[in-house]
Amino acid sequence: MAKVTDITAALARPIIEQNGCTLWDVEYVKEAGEWFLRVYIDKDGGVDINDCEAVSRPLSDALDEADPIEGSYTLEVSSAGLDRVLKRPEHFAAFLGSQVDVRLYRPLEGRKDHSGLLKGYENGDVTVELPGGAVTFPKKDVAQVRLAVSF
Repeated sequence: MAKVTDITAALARPIIEQNGCTLWDVEYVKEAGEWFLRVYIDKDGGVDINDCEAVSRPLSDALDEADPIEGSYTLEVSSAGLDRVLKRPEHFAAFLGSQVDVRLYRPLEGRKDHSGLLKGYENGDVTVELPGGAVTFPKKDVAQVRLAVSF
């Protein structure tokens, strides 16, 4: 049986592309006892509420018709955000040279959080230029990588 996120991505992609956007990610998570199906979209120049609405309505209809999820859930369509999480190889490739925040499962040199320029991504290993030089964090140690936002 296909995963809910894969089915949703397949249903969502053409709707998202018809509206001039791209699919960034799909999550299906349980929070505080409720299920949420989150579809993150992106486009050059940024996503606004009208983009989210234009995708949400037809996607909701497509999900109702396909009915891939047992039980109730809340559908959310939103921007990937400035501080978006990088998950897929194409995400990392698109943001090479960008400032990122890396969160580790266990501290390295007393810290779980490290910030630097994204220098590489290979088989899940993330290379970041830190003040002391480039460091490659093995996939098994990386909890999350997201774009850094500075104001």
